[in-house]
Amino acid sequence: MSLLVVGLSHRSAPVSVLERAALTADAQIKLVQDTVAAEPATEAAVLATCNRIELYADVDKFHAGVAELSTLLAQHSGVGLEELTPYLYVHYEDRAVHHLFSVACGLDSMVVGEGQILAQIKDSLARAQELHSAGKLLNDLFQQGLRVGKRAHSETGIDRAGQSLVTFGLEQLAAGGDVRDWAAGRKALVIGAGSMSSLAAATLARAGVGEIVVANRTVERAERLAQLIEEQYGPGLAEGRDTGSVTSRAVRMDAVADELTRADVVVSCTGATGLVLTAEAVAQAVEGRTGQPVAEFADTPGTTDPARTAAKTRAPLPQAGADENCPLDLAAAQPGFSVMGEAAVAGMDAATLEQHAAWAGGGTSLFERNREAGAGTADRRERRTPEADTELITALAATAATAGRIPERRTAEPVAERPAPVLFLLDLAMPRDIDAAAHRLAGVRLVDIESLAEASADAPMAADVDQVRRIVSDEVAAFGAAQRAAHITPTVVALRTMAADVVAGEIARLDGRLPGLDERQRGEIRQAVHRVVDKLLHAPTVRVKQLAAEPGGAGYADALRTLFDLDPETVASVSRAEDSMENENRGPA
Repeated sequence: MSLLVVGLSHRSAPVSVLERAALTADAQIKLVQDTVAAEPATEAAVLATCNRIELYADVDKFHAGVAELSTLLAQHSGVGLEELTPYLYVHYEDRAVHHLFSVACGLDSMVVGEGQILAQIKDSLARAQELHSAGKLLNDLFQQGLRVGKRAHSETGIDRAGQSLVTFGLEQLAAGGDVRDWAAGRKALVIGAGSMSSLAAATLARAGVGEIVVANRTVERAERLAQLIEEQYGPGLAEGRDTGSVTSRAVRMDAVADELTRADVVVSCTGATGLVLTAEAVAQAVEGRTGQPVAEFADTPGTTDPARTAAKTRAPLPQAGADENCPLDLAAAQPGFSVMGEAAVAGMDAATLEQHAAWAGGGTSLFERNREAGAGTADRRERRTPEADTELITALAATAATAGRIPERRTAEPVAERPAPVLFLLDLAMPRDIDAAAHRLAGVRLVDIESLAEASADAPMAADVDQVRRIVSDEVAAFGAAQRAAHITPTVVALRTMAADVVAGEIARLDGRLPGLDERQRGEIRQAVHRVVDKLLHAPTVRVKQLAAEPGGAGYADALRTLFDLDPETVASVSRAEDSMENENRGPA
């Protein structure tokens, strides 16, 4: 049997795919059960976090195992196999071990070095043990992975290479400023009461927020978290803070809309399958704070992080088909351009310009709509009338008649500046809790898993990362050697058992042929025969264990069974006995 992992993560798949493939707790249990019920696998465990879904299994056939595990992942995630396959990665045997150890150390996390993954690996192992789907291989693997992760954090400065996802998210919300200065005295709303939400609440308390409100569907869990925050960071207890204290309280989920109007910072991480906060709810909260309608801005192509998004107004251009007589390709027009200005007609030929001039002459209502919506045109253009634009276009048409086309002048017209945010949103859920459209709302800064992935891609790697990689490599080699040595142990035990049976049989036969021997003589003979057998087997069994620990050493067990004609069922029974004894005393690290 061999270790196989099939999965997808933020490194292999876009956030949109990860979001759709996210597994509920029930789906994870069903996936594990279906995997061990499948033919190629005898053990299985699922590691599911906000940015990865991985299925680990002990399989007897590589290709059949990959096909089966991929199919099961697709079935339980709800993403079609054909769509999911390009984003899946596969690791086998030592590479699979290396992958889990790297994950445990935080090397494969979105934020390098974050320690939250250790708790998630521990939960994954505990779930597999409860389902009785983790045998010797996966128990050994995950237990060792936890030890490797702890070693990396204790022996190196990997913690300096990155922070928890919560801390990194707050740094993005602070847009490069000091998080403590940014957070001081703010009111925070934490939606959810799970492990990540608890970490978020504690991080916000240490950062210096003045109030934390916890909302959860099960209000008792919200109350427990609020009480814990009060006990640890309440008046006079706030760690690392010279002044101020944190107050906390719990509310029901139906109170979120009201709390949203009061909150400065919102962190959401629930297990909901749908949106917890819609863009409309966020807009209403901002309007409740400012008393003004919320403008909407367009994202710069290729980014979703509002802290790094250039402010562009969304609505000066009509949608395609708004006026069928307009010769301009409205669908392809860029935001920030007037449909009647020079930029709009740049590149038109004379005939098209004439058509555009005729259309502009009758476009008074459209012109007025653009002006009223704040089309972003310059002051000099805002003072124009439709007739003036018609005259301009006609003059440009005359130029085009001799020059062929109007020269390209694709300089964006002035756009409105985006106001400073009054509401900061951190969405750590997968699938997302907060509508991505909230990115475009004025007065809102939203950081989610997708924008965190973009920001972390440029994060510098600390020198300690190299040291952790060496630890991982050493531990992988040690784990492989231990597994290979353990693989041959049942065969060695079976060989010694067979030798002991042969000795016992020969002693019994000797007793029948020499009945006159006294007990002392029988003891001497019995001891002499045992010494001979032990000396003959000692060197070969010690050496075969050493050889088996080396790469490719699994074949020595097969050779031993063949040379001594060992019964395969005897070897298997030894293995089952060892597994049974280990499972009785095994628990999560």
